[in-house]
Amino acid sequence: MTLDFRKEHNRVLDDIFKARRTIRMFKPDVPPRELIGQVIQAGLLAPYSGIAVSGKDYRRFVVISRGSRATTRVAEIMKRRAMILCEQLNRQMQQDPFVQQHGQAFARRLKTISQQGVPGIGIAPYYIVVAERKGIPAVEHRSLAHCLQNMWLKATALGLGFQLLSITAEMDEDREFCGLLGIPYGEFALDGCVIGYPGTTPPPIKRPQVDDVTKWID
Repeated sequence: MTLDFRKEHNRVLDDIFKARRTIRMFKPDVPPRELIGQVIQAGLLAPYSGIAVSGKDYRRFVVISRGSRATTRVAEIMKRRAMILCEQLNRQMQQDPFVQQHGQAFARRLKTISQQGVPGIGIAPYYIVVAERKGIPAVEHRSLAHCLQNMWLKATALGLGFQLLSITAEMDEDREFCGLLGIPYGEFALDGCVIGYPGTTPPPIKRPQVDDVTKWID
């Protein structure tokens, strides 16, 4: 690998990092399945814990298309789940001062979702659920984070808009949701995202300088 080759790859990677955004508005156009397949392939290339899981069935993907009957049912299940989570969090806030101090914004968010639905579901062309097999040690959510990171960067490189749907991580406790997706209940942790062509692209978020947040110990 030549020096020029490494420099070019480094420059492109930096450009993708800088271009990545959370997209909340999507165009009606539906990206070709081939592009979604490339995003999923990037997710498959993400690391996983070989010690925690055995066999090849460590990661699965479920792609739900906008306008499908599954999309309508998923939206209903997620609204119901958000209400349950909101009620649980409200009880915690009554008993734990830390949760009371820091949990109110999240509780309001859950209440809004329970009433209005999950933003992106039924709007973006595709909702993708990633399932990671549970194991010991319990590092499945770390593996999911690596997977979604790869998918997000690949989507950015392909000119696609990407939004994480963090409430998906709470859906592995819902039997109906897992059954609808064909994922064995209790065996996989979940996370997800919506993907499509970006309707609007928000401006970059100001980040701190490296020297301001880094401590060197020699």
